[in-house]
Amino acid sequence: MTKIAFIGLGNMGGGMAANQAKAGHEVRAFDLSQAALDRARESGCMPVASVAEAVEGADVVITMLPAGPHVLKVYSEEVFGKAPTSALLLDCSTIDVDTARQVAGLAGDAGYVFADAPVSGGTMAADAGTLAFMVGCDEGEFGRIEATLEPMSRATFRAGDHGAGQAAKICNNMVLGITMLATCEGVALAEKLGLDPSRLFEIMAKSSGQSWSVTTYYPWPGPVPTAPSNRNYDGGFAAAMMLKDLKLAQDAAAKAGATTPLGAQTEALFQMFNGLGYGGRDFSAILQMLRGRLDELPK
Repeated sequence: MTKIAFIGLGNMGGGMAANQAKAGHEVRAFDLSQAALDRARESGCMPVASVAEAVEGADVVITMLPAGPHVLKVYSEEVFGKAPTSALLLDCSTIDVDTARQVAGLAGDAGYVFADAPVSGGTMAADAGTLAFMVGCDEGEFGRIEATLEPMSRATFRAGDHGAGQAAKICNNMVLGITMLATCEGVALAEKLGLDPSRLFEIMAKSSGQSWSVTTYYPWPGPVPTAPSNRNYDGGFAAAMMLKDLKLAQDAAAKAGATTPLGAQTEALFQMFNGLGYGGRDFSAILQMLRGRLDELPK
């Protein structure tokens, strides 16, 4: 039985920790939210009162935290020197590349093996154990990391060295945001032109407009039963989280001198959508803003 410390039990982390417990591992779970700790207990994890208690004697430490400053603080102040140096450290948060590399450097200096391993798939995949992991690590450590992530994963990729996992996640989600926005624009236009958006789905799914945003996550209710559009855009991948990822992409592009005009425009539109108070809805709900039907969308 592997002893796993799991830090961060939010919408994604809660399901991920539960799948590690289902795989038969001892999961000591910590979060600042008592409700999250209660849910962790119900899913087979052992709630603890602090990060230090979670990581004591751990074989693996997994973190799922909101942003780079949280990751840097937790590792530098509460993991390094508290967890055994034999523990494998995996950060599954989505943060900036520079902070991921900084934490990796500090981990190496302290004698730990560390990897950035952000995820793709949303809350349903987190609950189902079907996330995709993009890993930045030393090549020789990837086999061990892949095996550790297996209870939570349908696919695990080594993107490259430290920081490459975050780079892959940022690029992937910028493309996702752009393609979802394009899909929503197409659906809104079809409706205005008198074309049934469900029929548009049938056409695009078999022609050159096909994408993940169409065939797996269609923003119009009906054609894809599992899509959040069938639940009034509840659950899934929150628009506020998409905005966070788009901001990370634009910050990275500015530092790298890359030109990303579609990414910039997509960020601006999601900024508007979030500013109107809909950050808690699934990101495909931006369709309702393009349709001029926000009155039908709960905040």
